[in-house]
Amino acid sequence: MNIAIVLAGGTGTRLGGDIPKQYIEVAGKPIISYCLDKFEKHTLIDNIVIVASEMWQNYILSWISKEGLNKFSGFAPAGSSRQHSIVNGMLKAQSIGATASDNIIIHDAARPNVSERIISQCMDKLSEYDGAMPVLPVKDTIYLSENGENITSLLNRDQLYAGQAPESFKYGKYLEIHNGMTEEDLSKVRGSSEIAYRHGLKICMIPGDECNYKITTKEDLNKFVREMEER
Repeated sequence: MNIAIVLAGGTGTRLGGDIPKQYIEVAGKPIISYCLDKFEKHTLIDNIVIVASEMWQNYILSWISKEGLNKFSGFAPAGSSRQHSIVNGMLKAQSIGATASDNIIIHDAARPNVSERIISQCMDKLSEYDGAMPVLPVKDTIYLSENGENITSLLNRDQLYAGQAPESFKYGKYLEIHNGMTEEDLSKVRGSSEIAYRHGLKICMIPGDECNYKITTKEDLNKFVREMEER
């Protein structure tokens, strides 16, 4: 199986407002619905697991029913950190029959513009690699500062890339590297592919997409609203 794990447990505190950003309605539907639709329609995806707080699950179910999403296979509880939520999603995948030879693709509900091309390449690369992730070349000069006040060293911009989501992995290998990790350990992980790389998994980089941004700030939300209004 190829299982999509959609992370919708975030609180969206940087955006402000009364509800998490993934549930804000834009052009008549919540932001999460846009990315769920992409995975529902993609021919390589067999199942969708959604990681979400219990208080929002009925709301999500109402939209799943309204939009006729047939690949939805259940909820996993939101964790205390992003990586904890991913582990919960993988355990839910296990409960619906995922085996070590299956594949997962992890995506943020707040990235509504994920493309069919990115999903396809993430999944296709798993025939050669343990994982895959979209990246964008860094455009600005990057400086390293150990104290936040003065420049410690310069980094070679030509060798730097900004990671995006979704990130795909061989399910068995990715689940195994989490064995024995505590909630505190999981809270220190800053990216899905970071922990994979640190444990020796071979990760492929594919071309990202400027349109595949994560809605984090009010400016991001306003940008997405304008895009939907212009359609």
